[in-house]
Amino acid sequence: MKFHIINTIGKIFLSGFILIATGCSDFLEEEDPSNLTPESFFTIPDHAEAGIAAVYDNTRFYGGGAGIFSSNWQLLEAPTGTATTETAQNSDLNNLYSLTWDENTGHIRNWWRGIYRLVANANLVLDRVPDITPMDEAQKARILGEAKFLRAWAYFYAVRLWGDVPLVLTPQTASSEDFFPARTPQQEVYDQIVNDLQDAENAGLPFTDESGRVSQAAAKAMLSKVYLTMAGFPLNLGAEYYQLAASKAQEIIDNPGPIDLFDTYMEVHDERLGNQVEHIFMIQYNNLVAGNPMGNMFPNFKPVSYRGPSGTGSTVPTFSFYESYEEGDIRTVDQEGYFYTTYFENGSGDRFDLGAPYIFKHFNVIANGTQGVEGTAQDNLNVPLFRFAEILLIFAEASNEQSGPTQDAVDALKRVRDRAGLETPTLGEFTQESFRELVWKERWHEFAYEGKTWFDMVRLRQVFNEQTGGFDDFVGHVNLNSNQALQERHLLFPIPLQEMLNNPSLEVQNPGYEAR
Repeated sequence: MKFHIINTIGKIFLSGFILIATGCSDFLEEEDPSNLTPESFFTIPDHAEAGIAAVYDNTRFYGGGAGIFSSNWQLLEAPTGTATTETAQNSDLNNLYSLTWDENTGHIRNWWRGIYRLVANANLVLDRVPDITPMDEAQKARILGEAKFLRAWAYFYAVRLWGDVPLVLTPQTASSEDFFPARTPQQEVYDQIVNDLQDAENAGLPFTDESGRVSQAAAKAMLSKVYLTMAGFPLNLGAEYYQLAASKAQEIIDNPGPIDLFDTYMEVHDERLGNQVEHIFMIQYNNLVAGNPMGNMFPNFKPVSYRGPSGTGSTVPTFSFYESYEEGDIRTVDQEGYFYTTYFENGSGDRFDLGAPYIFKHFNVIANGTQGVEGTAQDNLNVPLFRFAEILLIFAEASNEQSGPTQDAVDALKRVRDRAGLETPTLGEFTQESFRELVWKERWHEFAYEGKTWFDMVRLRQVFNEQTGGFDDFVGHVNLNSNQALQERHLLFPIPLQEMLNNPSLEVQNPGYEAR
């Protein structure tokens, strides 16, 4: 079951964008001819529901288009070195793969705009919904909790991508005092993220929610990830925050209710199991509104779906990363794990060899077809953001960093490795360092192509070396997909040039990029 987020009249005004001045004062001073304003709209509970639906809708910027054969999510995959491309027609995407992006790169611009559009809509909900009367207080608290979670989700991306970012917490107009906000120190941004998530956690949300709306478990999951990130680079808050991360993850592990690992990897990308069991929170997709956006992982012009020979192949695994999985790892088994090396012609015909491994993790067999069964052509597969597998590995990593390996930490790691068909050493066989590296390696292999690896690289300042099986320092590590070395400047992305031109308060560019 899904929370079907549809276009509503609320989006007429909720889709406004902050931080960019139009440069046309006459337009800004005109009366809205529709007379539909935040003040006049947020008057009944249905308006509050429409407002939060618009915020959910904004999460789908993640899968928005980024030029020919490219999507916004590829910003998080191309720089990791675990993927390459079979097409070279998008220069911005090529620059991401070759680590030569700059302040004009389209994906970076799209992420900034997408994040702050979501923030703008969440701020409207948080500002206007409290005054709606009459309204059931539990419904009001739920909507406000959801809005705070989604605002925190947006800022969590922003602070990891750009470091110091403008922290805007109220609706903006051209007359607002902080219409041109300056950058806020990262610590303050993280503090606000934590505050928002704690409020969401205590907003009376259900522990899980199969409709796809924010749940208490989702708030706990993101809090554990935020604490883990704060413990590492760049804040380096250390032991206290590792403890917070472990404790918050433990709350989910100890009180899972229906939360658990799926038995098989096929279930991870079964559209019928969205928002259930392992999936704690996902970006919602329904073909009636927007279909799954991961199609650029399809092989280039090979007939793996009902569409026949199609696909761009603009994000495909590097063979070296595929080969870096341990021998016997089920995640590499054709059509059983996260990759496929054969498929069925036009989705439902005879099996044929693809000639290379491709990403199966986001492949929807219901939509695209499987042997003897034609696809529905309706790709309703959600995009996973928080899975229970990550909660187990957050607990294992954070516990080890605090006090070395424990039996509970080993058990958490073992649950993930058991599903992959792998043996896990016993507690007595681990040192703190060997356990740390095995957990890191599991993160690389379990969460590949889910938008997590880049952020692990940045918070750890370490990168998995596919040839040695160990870890290199971030700076100087050579991505095998491009044969280019990561540099200090790659730890942050540049603020998009157009944003700096439009906002005079954004005076300082991130290190290693051109100043305005």
